[in-house]
Amino acid sequence: MPYTGLYDYQRYLQGDKSALDALVRTYSDALIRYAYCYLRDSAAAEDIMEETFATLIVRRKRFSDESHFHAYLYKVARNKSIDYIRRRIKTLPLGDFDEILAETNLEDSVMKQDRNRMIYRCLEELTPQYRDVLYLNYIEGFSLEEVCRIMKKNKKQVYNLLSRAKVALKEILIKEGITHEDI
Repeated sequence: MPYTGLYDYQRYLQGDKSALDALVRTYSDALIRYAYCYLRDSAAAEDIMEETFATLIVRRKRFSDESHFHAYLYKVARNKSIDYIRRRIKTLPLGDFDEILAETNLEDSVMKQDRNRMIYRCLEELTPQYRDVLYLNYIEGFSLEEVCRIMKKNKKQVYNLLSRAKVALKEILIKEGITHEDI
């Protein structure tokens, strides 16, 4: 029987504290990776993961099925990441933008060391919506319906985003000299 986070969450709601540990073990790494795609900051991504679980604990929502639960976690992480970015932009002095750009260039040079890092760097060049739809569908394995719920879009919008994102990523990969055989 495949793992179901919803079952553990329901156990947690009934008072089983060990079920929360199981949820954290199962979803924490994936939520950190997802938040990192937004933030490009490992420590902040870990904070977002913790805030996501805190929201899950405080709100104590009821879910009808596994996909709703799974999508809810990612939606909360997405919203928390966006809020973090907004807060950070408001508090940055103008001189700090040069430091942020320098950090990004350093990350880019490190990311070129292997194929997966190169693909992530190419994903970073995409618009946030293109990056999100590709990450959620191909890396995290969400169905189109789940991606619709997470991104708050209808199926046609997500399908169009996915199609355009694949074309945009292909152009970036070609520009970087990466062929289908390299992937």
